[in-house]
Amino acid sequence: MNRATYRSSWIFVCILVLALQTAPTSASDAALSPEERQEMSDLLNESRDLLVGLIESTNDEQWTYKPAPDRWSVAECAEHIIRSERALLDSAKAAMASDPDPDWQEKTKGKADLLRDVMPNRRPQGQGGATAPQEIRPQGGLSQAQLIDEFDKLRAEVIEYIDNLDGDVKSHIYGHPFPIFNDLNAHDWLLYIPLHTIRHSRQIVEVKESEGYPQG
Repeated sequence: MNRATYRSSWIFVCILVLALQTAPTSASDAALSPEERQEMSDLLNESRDLLVGLIESTNDEQWTYKPAPDRWSVAECAEHIIRSERALLDSAKAAMASDPDPDWQEKTKGKADLLRDVMPNRRPQGQGGATAPQEIRPQGGLSQAQLIDEFDKLRAEVIEYIDNLDGDVKSHIYGHPFPIFNDLNAHDWLLYIPLHTIRHSRQIVEVKESEGYPQG
């Protein structure tokens, strides 16, 4: 993968991040608005294409290359995305399984905008970022093809879940372990999924642009 392709990937990431600046304001109604559904659909499809493109352009040596002993490889970043996606979907389902919260607006006001701002805008080398819990840290041993297959199956499950989701989605809340987020409603958890993919796709681009990255 040459430097021009790196730049194309980085430009694609930047376009997605800039698009979030014109994202729809979360509606006060507890049900998902058509604009909110469209935003999630667009982000799920675009972030999928971004990640899969980054994985497919990686050879075996590049796949496992680590810029430093304490930094993740492309393979590890991709595996973390998949493990997190399952956990995030489970959190959205846990929110929907909870009783509607009459104070949902007060508890989750501005959380969707916070996610749009914080999640994609990863600092270089992850400076100041949170440490991933053990259960979503990469374990290794999966090939590019295996990860893409697993990711596509899981992403299809997410899309199907959203398509069949109805009712007062935003009145259902489930707590996030990080205090910065605290209470998130089901819409927030689902929006979190593609934003998290974009965040760690940026990390993959950083790996590919690091000094010492094998040239294919």
